[in-house]
Amino acid sequence: MSTITPRRALLLENIHPTAAESLTAAGFEVERVDRALEGDELLKRLDGVQVLGIRSGTQVRADVFEQADALRAVGAFCIGTNQIDLRTATTHGIAVFNAPFSNTRSVVELAIAEIISLTRRMTVHNENMHAGHWVKSAKGSHELRGRSLGIIGYGNIGSQLSVLAEAMGMRVFFYDTADKLALGNAQRCSTLDELLGASDVVTLHVDGRPGNSGLFGEELFSRMRPGSIFLNLSRGFVVDQAALRRHIDSGHISGAAIDVFPAEPAGAGDPFVSDLRGLKNVILTPHIAGSTEEAQQDIGTFVAGKLIAYMQAGTTALSVNLPSVQMPRQPGSSRLLVLHRNQPGVLARIDGLLAEHGLNIEQQVLSTTGAVGFAVTDVPGAVPAEVVEELRQMPEVIRAHALLP
Repeated sequence: MSTITPRRALLLENIHPTAAESLTAAGFEVERVDRALEGDELLKRLDGVQVLGIRSGTQVRADVFEQADALRAVGAFCIGTNQIDLRTATTHGIAVFNAPFSNTRSVVELAIAEIISLTRRMTVHNENMHAGHWVKSAKGSHELRGRSLGIIGYGNIGSQLSVLAEAMGMRVFFYDTADKLALGNAQRCSTLDELLGASDVVTLHVDGRPGNSGLFGEELFSRMRPGSIFLNLSRGFVVDQAALRRHIDSGHISGAAIDVFPAEPAGAGDPFVSDLRGLKNVILTPHIAGSTEEAQQDIGTFVAGKLIAYMQAGTTALSVNLPSVQMPRQPGSSRLLVLHRNQPGVLARIDGLLAEHGLNIEQQVLSTTGAVGFAVTDVPGAVPAEVVEELRQMPEVIRAHALLP
């Protein structure tokens, strides 16, 4: 099946090799870089690239979409997409995909491991033993059974954590701004105060929307139970880490596990600076909650598959920013992909133009979301280049492409 020639993909931040293997098998020339890129270096590498793959460290801002003329799709090989300017991507007709499910289990398992480690004060005992001190004591150590877990953010990760924690004998409370079905015996809290007052362990699993910036600071830490434990495996900018340190130093919070930070090094070996370094019973990990071999392999395959399906057939199922369209290809047909402003009469104008050129429509799907619409149309045989150019000249059209037989 022919699409755009040449097809090039740029994969950054040491994305799992399965992504490159899938893209190569689909006919892409793949360049891999083991770190995040930014500014002029990123723009230079994007020259002639149709597909960009990133993780959480590369910031894809408005200037990238405005200047990377060949770019058609971005794959976030992670859950979050707050590192991508989705509004500008949409206005330039660039599809964005992520991996909302692939690393859920890995994040949940790390959360469980950290809750056990902190509740049993394993970090403190480990430090003493490595220092040559035998300090056998049960003080401050607890079983999980019968203790309460408060989950802030009850999405894919929070809800699965809820199930595993309850299976281990914990009482589960959760808070979410959206209506979510409680799993098992989990109890929904109507306010954060209610959750904080009921929880021995508080864990954050919120998304990266701007409104969550600074969500958890001095005020909420002060409302946590004395001696409770705090985890953040979601987004670094959600937590005031200086406030967290004060509450750990005072003994109000007995332990913490932090996997994400407001500012993170771009690559392996770069210096790491944090207010939380050096604290007892605090686990710091370098944004690896979802970084297991299994999760990264699944993510590589999943996101690469979405990118290939978009480039080969215009499939936008599970796209973060474009209307969802999924239509099987017809042998011998060309496919027209038209992303346009969501205005009345656009589809009629597209169909009228095709009729003027004697192109019969074999199948067609239109889907709209918010300010944009996406029309996918199959016509027999090849499509003349002037038809695609006339589509692009329509004032309502953001981007138009033809996928040939």
